[in-house]
Amino acid sequence: MTRRTSGSEPNFADRLIVWQQQHGRHDLPWQQTSDAYRIWLSEIMLQQTQVGTVIPYYRRFLENFPDIEALAAAPLERVLELWAGLGYYARARNLHRCAQVIVVAYGGTFPQSPAQIVELPGIGRSTAAAIAALAFGQRAAILDGNVKRVLARCFAIEGFPGAGKTEKELWALAEALLPAQQIEAYTQGLMDLGATLCTRSKPFCAACPMHETCIARRTGRQAELPTARPKKTIPERLSSVLLLTDGRRVLLERRPPSGIWGGLLALPEGDADAVETFALRHGCRVLDTRGLAPLRHSFTHFRLTIATLRCLVEVTPGLAAEPGWRWLDLQDVETAALPTPIRELLRQAAGCPA
Repeated sequence: MTRRTSGSEPNFADRLIVWQQQHGRHDLPWQQTSDAYRIWLSEIMLQQTQVGTVIPYYRRFLENFPDIEALAAAPLERVLELWAGLGYYARARNLHRCAQVIVVAYGGTFPQSPAQIVELPGIGRSTAAAIAALAFGQRAAILDGNVKRVLARCFAIEGFPGAGKTEKELWALAEALLPAQQIEAYTQGLMDLGATLCTRSKPFCAACPMHETCIARRTGRQAELPTARPKKTIPERLSSVLLLTDGRRVLLERRPPSGIWGGLLALPEGDADAVETFALRHGCRVLDTRGLAPLRHSFTHFRLTIATLRCLVEVTPGLAAEPGWRWLDLQDVETAALPTPIRELLRQAAGCPA
C-alpha cells in the first residue's frame, strides 16, 4: 500500500531539522559556508561518489581553482588531470563548461534561483535545488538517491524510484514536505539521514528521528523499500588496445571531447594485425610484443574487458608526437588525465621488464 500525502505530515520537517542540528554532519569541508562555488563543486563531486573519496579531490580542486574565475580560465586538460580517478568524467567537462558560462553570462557570480541554476551545464533539478537551498536559502526540494530512499521508506512509496510514475510521486511528496523556514538544515538533514542512518542495507532505525512515523520501520519493510531496480542483463564489451612503450614512455591518444572518456588520454584501439603499420605511422620500430592479462572494469551500464598488447618499441630520436597524441613518461601515470582502467594497465606496463 502506498501512502500519499498533501503535506499534512506535521512532524517530518520539524523532526528532521532538530535531528540535523543535534546529530547531523557539520564537519565536512564544504559545510559552514554559503559560498555557492564550493557548494556546487561538492554537489557535483558527490554524485555517484562516496564522501570519503570526494574529500581529497575537493580540497585539491580548491587549491588549484579557488574560485569560479580560476576554474573557467583553466585548460580542460588540467581539470581532467585533477579529476582523474574520480570517474564519471562528463561531470568534470560540464563543471569546466559551467564555470565558463557563469563567468560570461553572470559576471562570475553564481545565479541564485533554481530555475536559473538548472539551465547551467551538468546541473539537474535536484542539484540545482540543493545549491539554491544551501547557498541562498531558497525553498526548493531535492531528490537524489538518498532522499528517494528516505521518502520511499517513511511514506511507503511503491515502485522503482527511477521509474517515471514513481519519481513523479516522489517529487510531489518532496515538494509538499518542504518547511517554511530553516531550509538549509532541512536540506542537509535529508542528505545526512540517507547517508548515515537510512542506508541501503542495515539501516540504523533505532537512532532515526522518523522511528515512530516511518511506515517501512513499523511494517518491517526496510529491506523491500525502495523497490529494487528491475533486473536486466548487463552488456559485456571487449576492447583491444595497443600499448607502445620504449620502456620509459608510452604513446597515448587524446579522446574526443564527448563520450565516456571524453577529453582523457587513453591507449589506442588495435590488435596484433595492426601493430607494425601503427608503429611505423608513429616513427617506431617494434622490438617485442607481449599480451598482458585481460583487465575487467565495470561501468554503470556495461562491463568492459580490455585485451592489451604491450609493444616494446624503438622510437625515432627527436620524434614529436602527432597532434592529438602524447608520449607520456611512465613516472607521470599517477597524475595524468587517465581513465582508471588505463591507469591500471600502465601501472602493469611500468612493472614489466623491458
